Amino acid sequence: MCVCQTMEVGKYGKNATRSGDRGVLLEPFIHQVGGHSSMMRYDDHTVCKPLITREQRFYESLPPEMKEFTPEYKGVVSVCFEGDSDGYINLVAYPYVENEALEQDDLPERDQPRRKHSRRSLHRSSSGTEHKEEKPGLASDSTESIQETKSPRVDLHIHSDVPFQMLDGNSGLSSEKISYNPWSLRCHKQQLSRMRSESKDRKLYKFLLLENVVHHFKLPCVLDLKMGTRQHGDDASEEKAARQMKKCEQSTSATLGVRVCGMQVYQLDTGHYLCRNKYYGRGLSIEGFRNALYQYLHNGIELRKDLFEPVLAKLRSLKAVLERQASYRFYSSSLLIIYDGKDSRAGTPLERRPEARLKRGEGSGPEGLQDGSSSEPGSSAQPKVDVRMIDFAHSTFKGFRDDPTVHDGPDMGYVFGLESLINIMEQMREENQ
Repeated sequence: MCVCQTMEVGKYGKNATRSGDRGVLLEPFIHQVGGHSSMMRYDDHTVCKPLITREQRFYESLPPEMKEFTPEYKGVVSVCFEGDSDGYINLVAYPYVENEALEQDDLPERDQPRRKHSRRSLHRSSSGTEHKEEKPGLASDSTESIQETKSPRVDLHIHSDVPFQMLDGNSGLSSEKISYNPWSLRCHKQQLSRMRSESKDRKLYKFLLLENVVHHFKLPCVLDLKMGTRQHGDDASEEKAARQMKKCEQSTSATLGVRVCGMQVYQLDTGHYLCRNKYYGRGLSIEGFRNALYQYLHNGIELRKDLFEPVLAKLRSLKAVLERQASYRFYSSSLLIIYDGKDSRAGTPLERRPEARLKRGEGSGPEGLQDGSSSEPGSSAQPKVDVRMIDFAHSTFKGFRDDPTVHDGPDMGYVFGLESLINIMEQMREENQ
């Protein structure tokens, strides 16, 4: 199905999966908790996503002080479909060759990816829990069947040894445990269907290569937050702007400047990840948002009080950086907060049980240790956490790509979201000392 030249990929990352000694077989990124574009695993340290020129140029022109808070930009690859011997469709990455691959910008209605994505049904036995939190009004979006294309492979080569469970709308556990975040497979299937249906004769696409920001974590607990009080870009149509404004008005985006877009959190008591998606996040009140944040910081046995200070330090530092970025706007971007569910304070995760807490006493200080450390009495090392901004397809600043709209001062909608997040975490810390 692919007419790529036969060539060796010059820069294989660690543990990249080759396809016929020519390309890198892309797998769904199993820890994707939100978003609508499918994130693909390129190698252990690298993920990739469909290229949008504005986002690529934004990464290339990032202010140096923002780079600590964004994934490292690693370049571009060409991606094409290839069929395997069983007739399944895979995506394979090759070295980028100028003028041969098309990016997302070339696709029709490029400013409405969410709408296009939502029109693919994913009611399949391998991921039957994925739609449980969707609003009733979204049911009509699922009427087009994915049967027009053969289902992408679901027996993934890369999977987690720790099962995932999606919480349903009634806050009960789904019955199915799977080896990847259900949202990642949902996005992957939609991406394949959309790419195939747009043009039967298109062969190559451009994908961005970005740092895999959860690579350093053994059991990554990820919170994806949609930041800011406004989500539509300056170039959005009136219809899309109205749609995005309605979403903000009906969620904590308007009241807090931030809303939950997805999360996964490792549970020590059961040994699996609990997952939430964007439909859950859209329906939260302010108190519901607080409860979601509490749940994200709770490991099934206790609240991870040792995370408060390192996360707050990162958020305050990011806020100070963004307050210095005059004219920048990060519309529709997200913020990832990441910590390790492998809590080294009491041995390996599955060995840790409620009685282990008795050995640590009542201290609520920064007890956690980084990966690979041993638990030492009285240790003051803080747990490893990370905070990263992602998704810049609608970002802008003065002089960027000759954008006609120029904004004054920093992005106060985004800063407001950070302030709300900081205030809620500080209150939670005080209440749980």
